[in-house]
Amino acid sequence: MSSAASRIPASLAELAVPVDELAPYHRNPRAGDLDSIAESLAVNGQYRPIVVNRGTQTGRPNEILAGNHTFKAAKQLGWDTIAVTWLDVDDDAAAKIVIVDNRTSDLAGYDTVLLADILTDLPDLQGTGYDQEQLDQLLDETALPAPIELPTDGADTGTAATVDYLQWGYMQWSSTRVRITQAEVELLDALYKQFVGDHDSDLGFGWHVLNEEHRAEEGAVA
Repeated sequence: MSSAASRIPASLAELAVPVDELAPYHRNPRAGDLDSIAESLAVNGQYRPIVVNRGTQTGRPNEILAGNHTFKAAKQLGWDTIAVTWLDVDDDAAAKIVIVDNRTSDLAGYDTVLLADILTDLPDLQGTGYDQEQLDQLLDETALPAPIELPTDGADTGTAATVDYLQWGYMQWSSTRVRITQAEVELLDALYKQFVGDHDSDLGFGWHVLNEEHRAEEGAVA
């Protein structure tokens, strides 16, 4: 068993209290991944305190509002103490804190390309909540082909211009990337071939796609 004293940094040491004096929130709707949290505690230590309600207004002393699963993971690891910050709020405020602490995590998103870059740069994945299989899947989902350099045509396009990505199953412009179906890829391909055939150039194709009505009909483009 590891001692919490060796896993709580000096900056939080004064906030440490015995885990046996604390109680989980009595109606916590969150189901956390204890194994991942325990791994993080074991690798990274406790990097922020949990939030506990003193309970003078609820009748439930030392009840955890934020960090219930961190508390459970610490107990699982055999920690004796854990760093705590204190509140003293009524039932309604306590419930809102418990819910919003979970909900704000649900509403957050990722820059998946940046996330994959950060994870790839790390020497190992211990304590990140990711394993190699998950990282490989993330890399598969974010991989893009190299930029395509066009031959110069004397009209300020070509080597100075990098075309938008079109990859089977994905379409990207600027930093926006969306999934597209096989049917959509085939429609775009047919539109492109028809446009180039009509104009002897693909200049203006993007404007054409955005501003003209197109549909797929029995393999034809209308």
